[in-house]
Amino acid sequence: MSDDTHPKIELRENGPLVVKGLRSMKGRDGREVEAKPVMALCRCGHSKNKPFCDGSHEAAGFQSSGGKPAGPDKLIAYEGADVTVTYNPRLCSHAAECGRIAGHIFNPKQKPWVQPDKGSRAEVDAVIAACPSGALAIQGPEHHFAERADVEVEPNGPYWVMGVDIDAGSPGEGACAEKYVLCRCGLSGNKPYCDGTHSDEGWTEDG
Repeated sequence: MSDDTHPKIELRENGPLVVKGLRSMKGRDGREVEAKPVMALCRCGHSKNKPFCDGSHEAAGFQSSGGKPAGPDKLIAYEGADVTVTYNPRLCSHAAECGRIAGHIFNPKQKPWVQPDKGSRAEVDAVIAACPSGALAIQGPEHHFAERADVEVEPNGPYWVMGVDIDAGSPGEGACAEKYVLCRCGLSGNKPYCDGTHSDEGWTEDG
């Protein structure tokens, strides 16, 4: 349960994400950003001062709801001899941390794309921890966590959020309340959460 000292994110209808009490934040270059008591973060994709809101959502006619989410909302199980990995396509932001860390286990070019027995349990656990959206988990679901700032800005991608309360429902089955990704391109069909549409549409923050 949230309290006055815990960081939280409030949603402004057809407007920005208002973040209160943030302890740490990193920009798209990986550098620390000053965490002020209250900050308004852009989620329409049009601000000229990203990641901060500059009011561009009004001229852009941004809608904070609606659209069709990319990917089905279901848990798919990939069974191995020692561990079973679950995956929800609806939650995936296409950060590709899984392929970067253990591409021999998590490879979209193979079928099935997740094959736990092609690597070690330690490698699987590292990927589960690194997955920013919680789309990947150990069957349960059981989530692991990487060391991160409260909010990190992915270049040309969403906000990676860790340990911050949000006044929104769950993004999908098996989601993790402690880590999730928030849309900042304005194109997601699962707002306020990212559903990977920025990647599908080739969105860039400087475009």
